[in-house]
Amino acid sequence: MQHLKPNEILDVAIETGAAKSKASFGKLTILGILAGAFIALAASGSNMAAFNLLMDPDTLGLGKALSGAVFTAGLIMVVLAGGELFTGNVLILAAAADGRVRIGQMLRNWCIVYIANLLGSLMIAGMIYYSGQLESGAGLLGALTVKTAATKTGLDFGPAFVLGILCNWLVCLAVWISFGASGTGGKIAGMFFPIWLFVTSGFEHSIANMYFIPAGILAKGSDHFAALSGVSQEALSGLTWSGFLIDNLIPVTLGNLAGGGVFVALAYWLAYRKA
Repeated sequence: MQHLKPNEILDVAIETGAAKSKASFGKLTILGILAGAFIALAASGSNMAAFNLLMDPDTLGLGKALSGAVFTAGLIMVVLAGGELFTGNVLILAAAADGRVRIGQMLRNWCIVYIANLLGSLMIAGMIYYSGQLESGAGLLGALTVKTAATKTGLDFGPAFVLGILCNWLVCLAVWISFGASGTGGKIAGMFFPIWLFVTSGFEHSIANMYFIPAGILAKGSDHFAALSGVSQEALSGLTWSGFLIDNLIPVTLGNLAGGGVFVALAYWLAYRKA
């Protein structure tokens, strides 16, 4: 099958955005919870695959590469099985720029899906913690979970915002490329490499962080995990629910909006819009 040209992908993105903006509250909520769960499952699996590599500075890069390869399953499940993911839905901005979607409709979609993604992610974080899986590797998986979360809440606003831009630039590119492929294999290949790149690079994804940080907050309650993590008491003190929201989720979400909205949706709309 022939891959669509960029101007043809823009047409698909606009039509997709228009359809998403008209979806019912119930549909967006169910598919949003599923998408949040899919991304959280991918985040959990990526930690399990590489926790021993990620805990050692000498193998950190290799660990991130392995983690990124596993994490790609999250977006693949969202796109192919069906789901509403906030970071991907930033592409609705192309339909809004084209006059096919009202700003209010776009914001409605984003708000419903964002909250639903959070619910799905929190559900998986709670289930993973309750299951005892964080005890894997003599507690090193739990230690990595704490360390990852504390690192994320320890970011200053500016770096978190920029890392959010870089992340969703790649995530929206992955979705954009998938629009251009008609076959399952082409869609998977198109999504795999940009997602692998963002995770390997250590960029910040707001929905993935809805798993990583709550799971870390739960794991922090175990003195065993906290001690193994090697995280300072100062960093641990910032690993709280307010730290999750204020220090990470807000700047990263704003960065995700800018990255996917400006550098993908608006950039391609400006480049290929019809005169």
